[in-house]
Amino acid sequence: MPEAKKKSVHLKVPKVTLWQALTLIFAVLFVGAFLGKIPAMTSELSSQEAASKVVDYINKNLVQTGSVSLVSVEESGQMYNVTTSYQGQQIPVYVTKDGALLFVSTPLDMSQSVTTTQTTTAMVKTAKPTVELFVMSFCPYGIQAETIMKPVFDLLGSKADFKIKFITSISGNTIDSVQSLHGTNEAKEDLRQVCIMKNYNDATYWNYLMAFDANCPSLINNDTALDSCWKNAATQVGIDPTAIQTCANGSDALNLLKADEQAANNYGVQASPTLIINGAQYGGARSSSAFQQTICSAFTTAPAECSQTISSTASTTAVSGGCG
Repeated sequence: MPEAKKKSVHLKVPKVTLWQALTLIFAVLFVGAFLGKIPAMTSELSSQEAASKVVDYINKNLVQTGSVSLVSVEESGQMYNVTTSYQGQQIPVYVTKDGALLFVSTPLDMSQSVTTTQTTTAMVKTAKPTVELFVMSFCPYGIQAETIMKPVFDLLGSKADFKIKFITSISGNTIDSVQSLHGTNEAKEDLRQVCIMKNYNDATYWNYLMAFDANCPSLINNDTALDSCWKNAATQVGIDPTAIQTCANGSDALNLLKADEQAANNYGVQASPTLIINGAQYGGARSSSAFQQTICSAFTTAPAECSQTISSTASTTAVSGGCG
């Protein structure tokens, strides 16, 4: 069947995810650390003017589903403490009295839209970062992102939790109910890959992925050749194709793919590739070095490997493209 129409999708900060992240890092203690370090103000806004500007900025830049409303505003030293309401939760934020800076983990300049640098700073740090790359297995841009991520996986290994997850829609409890952008063969490959991830270690899976990506996607419309290709890729890296096919035809694979679907829905992911690091969507360049830098910034304490330089494998076509 012909490949579904693709369109370019810019990897952008997911507004809902970023707003959820804000609830973890807005804190009075943090704001107190910045008191006395705020640039001189040009003119002071009233509390209501500043609060209105904050709510307007958040609704335009940090949330996508629903909207934020103002609960209250009061003075807090050199800033206003603005209490907002979002999806039933009250969330306090802080803004300088001239309405220029909204405090997250660094000041957000409200004269500008959210940028990659600001997003990376807002990312929650963990001892073992979670790296989730959402793809469609036959999407050329997803394959590109997987190839770029491989050297980062090789460098950091088990020190971060690397996961490939698939963007599908599943309407029932049979393989036929799996819908994927590039058709039935893509859905079947997604099911095979979740089985490989379940039954083999991460290194084996990534080796299979590279072998598959290098040789098989162009065969999507040739069932016989594609079947031979994925089986050869599996055999090359020590995977039993028969066991994987049995798994892919069963309920375990379907349930694993449903879990990926739920994760994509939770993040609002629709385009392949989409990279989520510690729950925050990555919006920077697609290169191995850029991926490495951002993942390393997500560690509470970065391991020694983060100081190593890896080759900056980068796309040569449509860096910001995507399928979705």
